[in-house]
Amino acid sequence: MALITPVPQEQAQGVIKKGYEMFLERVGTIPRPMEMLSVSPGMFDLQLRRLQYLARHPRLSFSLLAHIRYLVSHHLAYPFCTDFNRHILERQGLDDEDFKRMEEDPDQALLEDNERAMLVFVVRAVQDPSVVGAEEIMNLKRLGWEEGDMVDALAQGVGMIDHSIMMQVFRMDQECLRN
Repeated sequence: MALITPVPQEQAQGVIKKGYEMFLERVGTIPRPMEMLSVSPGMFDLQLRRLQYLARHPRLSFSLLAHIRYLVSHHLAYPFCTDFNRHILERQGLDDEDFKRMEEDPDQALLEDNERAMLVFVVRAVQDPSVVGAEEIMNLKRLGWEEGDMVDALAQGVGMIDHSIMMQVFRMDQECLRN
C-alpha cells in the first residue's frame, strides 16, 4: 500500500488536471510516477515542463529519448518505466531480439550512428560517471551534438533515478501504467 495519496483523476485541478488530461490524450494513461508527483503541484509542474521541453527538442528524437529511458530504467531495475518505454519502442517496430541485443550492448540499438553514440554515452554515464572522458565528449561533438544536447540527454537518463527511488520510498505500485 502506498505511503502517500496521489490526487485521483476525478479530483485533479489546475496543473494536475491539465497534466492528467495531456497524458490521457497522448498515451492513454497516467504514468505512475506522475501520479506520485501529483501530491506536490510544484514538482508535478516542473516534471511536466521538463517532459514538454524534451518532447519539442530540436535534436533529441522521440525514439532516442525512449531508448534512453528504456535502457536506464532496465539498468536500474526500475520496472515502473521499463515496461512503458518498451511498449513505446515495440510500437516503433522493435522485437524481443532487438531488446536483448541493446540490453547486452547499447551500441546495437536500432538508431542512427549519432543517436547510438549519444545513447551509449548516457548509459555509460549513468552506470559509472567516471568512465566518461574528454574523448567521448569530443566524439559526440564530431557527430554533430552540442554540449546542451549532451546535458539534456543525460538529464533524461539520470531523471529515471530520482523517480525510481521515490517510487520505492513511497511504496507506489510497481508498474508505470495504471490498469
